Amino acid sequence: MSQMLSFWVGWRFYMARQSNRFISFISFASTAGIALGVAVLITVLSAMNGFENELEQRLLGVVPHGELTGVNEPIRDWQKIAEDAQLIEGIEGTAPFIRLQGLIQKPGGFQGLSVIGIDPAFEANVSNIAQFMDDSSWQALNQSRNNIVLGKGLADSLSLKVGDNISLYTPDFAAKKTETKRIGSAKSHRFVVAGIFDIGGELDMTTAYIPLAYGAQILGLSDGVSGVRIKVDDVFAAPRLIRSLGYSQQQYMYLSDWTRTQGHLYQDIQLVRAVMYLVLALVIAVACFNIVSTLVMAVRDKQSEIAILLTMGMAKITVMGIFVVQGALNGSLGCLIGGVLGVVIALNLSAMASLVEQALGVQLLSADVYFIDFLPSQLHWQDVLLVVSLAFIMSLISTLYPAWKASQTMPATALAGR
Repeated sequence: MSQMLSFWVGWRFYMARQSNRFISFISFASTAGIALGVAVLITVLSAMNGFENELEQRLLGVVPHGELTGVNEPIRDWQKIAEDAQLIEGIEGTAPFIRLQGLIQKPGGFQGLSVIGIDPAFEANVSNIAQFMDDSSWQALNQSRNNIVLGKGLADSLSLKVGDNISLYTPDFAAKKTETKRIGSAKSHRFVVAGIFDIGGELDMTTAYIPLAYGAQILGLSDGVSGVRIKVDDVFAAPRLIRSLGYSQQQYMYLSDWTRTQGHLYQDIQLVRAVMYLVLALVIAVACFNIVSTLVMAVRDKQSEIAILLTMGMAKITVMGIFVVQGALNGSLGCLIGGVLGVVIALNLSAMASLVEQALGVQLLSADVYFIDFLPSQLHWQDVLLVVSLAFIMSLISTLYPAWKASQTMPATALAGR
């Protein structure tokens, strides 16, 4: 009964706050602050979820989860490694590869390029790169010819299209030798652009693909390969699984996993998520302090009413409940507005960012710097629930002191000063 009375009187006080314009303004400011903080926090967390999802699905779908590479010599029997990998639970697939590091000429100088020789029949076991190119480009990698598939960003910067020729300069350390040192010279390899892949990020500028057999022919490896690419079912278990496979081999090998090459991206995302969560939670806390100001002023404005209620026998805990309800209504309204606004923005963040880029003629994320060139967003409803719950709890805590002060009102003093 007392709870219903507290809610009913608190509702009446809340609806009557317009009688004091200043209190009404402070109440509006607190509600708006909570709504803004909740909306921005939901949006930021969705953006961080989007970056994390793109890292896992896009970048780690193309970049191998792990690699075993021969030390100073090629791997001759990569099939044995594939057989050993099948015995380790958690490893999903293996594929051989050839790696060439070289330079391509562009206006104004040269640019480094990592050329990966792959066999489409095996590469599909460890990578989804086929999803980012058309069928003709993918089939071109089946042929033992000098075909090369370039990233869209690199092709655009060099004004290249399918059918054009391109020269790749690689070190030729076997060209000359002296008694004191080995002298390396550049060797030119001509390729035909057979296709374009479009991942939309840094890989477009720094990576290209050629047929595995042609790559082995360039390096003179015969049936050997540079290494074996590994795919695992849990990307966070990659370091452990790669070590387990590598230690079981007889040949000395370099062991590498995605945490060494791309791990900084994941750590950066988690750091930004934590910092932004803390900063925006403090923004919500500041907005909740406005509830304290609102209720303190409301208590002073309602001194006579509080005194009459206490004189009529209302319990102090019921008086506290009245102002807790009044503050909770402020917090609930802010959480509701902020939650709806945050969800709407998060669901349309990528499209909104694209419109801003088109309107202002700027690019928010550059493929030369980031691993993607668009602003991703992925809404997790548990994030919405967590943010809204946090804001509501903070708004409830903000009501306790003003509500306690209201319950300590002395009826005689309050009525005497009326």
